[in-house]
Amino acid sequence: MHSGSTASISNNLSYFQLDGSSQRDSPGDLRAPDTRSLFELVSQWLEEEKSKRSKGRFHRPQFRSHSHNKSTEVARGESAETLPHEDGAPDEDIALEKLERILSGFSSTLQRTPKLRPQGSPVLTRKGSLAQKLMKPSTATSSDTEGKDSSVLVPNVEASLDNSKTLAYSGGSSEDETTDPAKRRDADAWVTFKQEILRITHTLKLRGWRKLPLERASDIDVARLSGALTNAVYVVKPPKHLPELQTGTGSTKPPVQLLLRIYGPQVEHLIDRENELAILRRLARKHIGPRLLGSFSNGRFEEFLHARTLTAEDLRIPDTSKQIAKRMRELHDGIDLLEAEYETGPSVFVNWDKWVDRVEKVITWLDQQVHAKEAGRLPPPRERYVKRGLICGVEWPVFRKAVEKYRQQLLRESGGEEGVKNRLVFAHNDTQYGNLMRLTPSGESPLLHPANEHRQLVVIDFEYANPNTAGLEFANHFTEWCYNYHHPQRGYACNTNAYPTPEEQYRFVRAYVMHRAESSASGTPKMDGREKTNIPDFMLDARTPQGTTSNLTDYESEEKAREQAIESQIQKLLHETRLWRLANTAQWVAWGIVQAKVPELDEPSKKSVAAQLVDKVKGAFHPHSDALDEEEKQLQEDAKHDRPEGREQEEAHEEGEEHEEEDFDYLAYTQERAMFFWGDCLQMGIIKEDELPEGTRKMVKVVKY
Repeated sequence: MHSGSTASISNNLSYFQLDGSSQRDSPGDLRAPDTRSLFELVSQWLEEEKSKRSKGRFHRPQFRSHSHNKSTEVARGESAETLPHEDGAPDEDIALEKLERILSGFSSTLQRTPKLRPQGSPVLTRKGSLAQKLMKPSTATSSDTEGKDSSVLVPNVEASLDNSKTLAYSGGSSEDETTDPAKRRDADAWVTFKQEILRITHTLKLRGWRKLPLERASDIDVARLSGALTNAVYVVKPPKHLPELQTGTGSTKPPVQLLLRIYGPQVEHLIDRENELAILRRLARKHIGPRLLGSFSNGRFEEFLHARTLTAEDLRIPDTSKQIAKRMRELHDGIDLLEAEYETGPSVFVNWDKWVDRVEKVITWLDQQVHAKEAGRLPPPRERYVKRGLICGVEWPVFRKAVEKYRQQLLRESGGEEGVKNRLVFAHNDTQYGNLMRLTPSGESPLLHPANEHRQLVVIDFEYANPNTAGLEFANHFTEWCYNYHHPQRGYACNTNAYPTPEEQYRFVRAYVMHRAESSASGTPKMDGREKTNIPDFMLDARTPQGTTSNLTDYESEEKAREQAIESQIQKLLHETRLWRLANTAQWVAWGIVQAKVPELDEPSKKSVAAQLVDKVKGAFHPHSDALDEEEKQLQEDAKHDRPEGREQEEAHEEGEEHEEEDFDYLAYTQERAMFFWGDCLQMGIIKEDELPEGTRKMVKVVKY
């Protein structure tokens, strides 16, 4: 091996951080447990090179970064062609031996890696040495993708997919597309969309898809899925007939189905995509959730799971509810918190602090529209913003002050910042029914075994996954019982009558506390009162000598003490859930405000200079002034003559598009959440009833448990 090649390998190694990610990853990723992929990658390469040399040939090695879709040649200026092995080339053998010694020293360093963070509460205790896990096969607490390649070196390409022109197209006959110009444009846009999808799969080199010719793009099947509020989600299937994949020795397997996720237009204010991808890589190492296959600038491709999405009614089924609790426990125990995450604290606070400036900008503007309506100065196109009055039920400063007062009270009751940190777990934070799927196993699948039935459930969409308390995770899930996002008229509504009863909450939390995954014995706290799976546990005579009553009494005392300890943990978690519910609600109020489309705030006005002058003059006079009306008519007439022919119709069409109603009414959703917020504020003494406007008091939603 030439010295230039050795130096280049060092550069590639230094480009990766300790978790196998690039230097552009978030600081929280720079942790020892994530070195496994890099370590295995280099070790595998080393073995291949030694094997090749023993056979008398030598290949230039290549490394691939997760943030680039093209391989980087190790030797600069040299191709990756096969080169003959030079007999008696001691420099190459010495270089390999040196690399092997480096890896051995690297392994020894890992074995001295300390624990990530201090021990938490008894029910949420962290794992032991991470180096032990790194140097032995992974024992994941979840097996959604077990046995599959879950490499964290996910390819990425700097490209975007534009689906804005395809949203109205629902298909049609070829005759319709020929005779109707609008449908023909929609159909052409859909074909272009498919072509771009296939082009990106080629660039990302997704398995099987790069063998599909680009000219077959129009034949791929792309169908949009409903249920996602933040993104547009599609199922991408290859053409049914692929004769070009036939070979002389048989047929090649067709490309697998893909799940395509295109990020929503407002999410840049909400989600850190780099951090999300880093989290998905951590989940992949634990075989949790669908695999990430490739990403691009405004979306990603994921493994398509043959499963059905749960419904709002499914959450209320007792067995399903307990299974969700078990899966939640496995997620909380299966992912270690990074030191940076632990120090940052609960993400519900992080999100609020990150979104609040944008929220204040939007909601202040919306409040102004309400006041303009009351004064009779609201332009007609903005009527849609004020039909519900103040979105938060009060002026924005009042709402924000209530959140700050609650936050201080929450910290006091939780033992301060350190008390909160010691309760943190890695939480999903968005366990609504649309993010829960049930796999459909068949044949002799181990998922059909009663002990594994809960593993049929798969949690998807980890966009908001980050550290939070278990109580906040429960509060989030319980609140989602109140929603049916697929209701034909009121998908935004919060039906607090559907909030789980105390008995339903108890059943869920008990299932969570009692669950102990067999595959994570070293990582899950040893619950003395866990569910019994051993027959002798039920047979007192199997452990108590005959005629000895004292031992029996001791056993009964121990059992009673264990049950009391379990009950104490359940009650603490239920109290924590009730305490953190308001924090969860405030976060989603902010989310709804950020998600709402308010183009007047971010897009330059399309009005003519004359029309802008009219608005300015209107502000100085009464809106019904005769003089103003005459001036406005003249200005509009002058502007009309200045327009190119046909532009008037185009502007009318653009105006209609700009003010088109959203698929989901985020402002109505926000107001419903805000009324839930005020209900909890009243119960916690954050605010008094007479401090709320009369109209708001009538709309407040109160859940007393």
